[in-house]
Amino acid sequence: MNSIYPLFSSSKGNAIFVGNRERGILIDCGVSFKRLEAAMKLNGLSVSSVKAVFITHEHSDHIKGLPVLTRKHSLSVYAQQGTLRKLLRDNLIHENSQALEIDISAELFDMKVTAFDTPHDALQSCGYRIDFADGSSCAVCTDLGCVTDAVDSAVLGVGTVLLESNYDEEMMMFGSYPAYLRQRICSERGHLSNDASAEQAFKLVKSGTRNIILGHLSQENNTPELAEKTVTGRLSGFLRDRDYFLMVAKPETTGDMVEI
Repeated sequence: MNSIYPLFSSSKGNAIFVGNRERGILIDCGVSFKRLEAAMKLNGLSVSSVKAVFITHEHSDHIKGLPVLTRKHSLSVYAQQGTLRKLLRDNLIHENSQALEIDISAELFDMKVTAFDTPHDALQSCGYRIDFADGSSCAVCTDLGCVTDAVDSAVLGVGTVLLESNYDEEMMMFGSYPAYLRQRICSERGHLSNDASAEQAFKLVKSGTRNIILGHLSQENNTPELAEKTVTGRLSGFLRDRDYFLMVAKPETTGDMVEI
């Protein structure tokens, strides 16, 4: 059985494992190797089961652990062209591992991994959809200022979706962030608010998604309780734990996972 493990999910570090105890992939590696190894061990996983890393974009909270991981373990690193060039130029992929450009999709064992563009202030930001040979599917969709047609096309109907719910609009408005930073985060190339996430969650459940994981929460401008309340309020026409299942990813795993 394949599962999705949100090992780290916040504005300070992201790493999502998708697969099982024998093999799987890591989406982003935004924490140190030591922390990644400890988080995987807590979930009954080994870093040696990571056969490939798929990078969404070049911001540090998504790549900071990549140099050490690719030095300690021989694996494949996939990214879109613009991101991959940046990673190679900055020597962030050790020669022990293989750098591969993902144009549209890549196939590994029982997985087909498809990249889809996300609107974010990075060189070339993307999310990933994973389709398994048994017909199950999941997607990781964070770091997007708005939901585009391309995002909808990729994620609607997917069985399990890790969806960004980055900030509460009121907390952001009256918080400590300077105006320029608020403007950046709230722009169409920034991050998804709880309200926008709730609207997308409604579309997802309506299209057949069963499992929603809210992720990439800001630790300054959001709380798990607010994110959950906003999304469940929009989904009031559906019955939780029957029509859909909802989980809020913690900044660092305590052993939570979702079977795909």
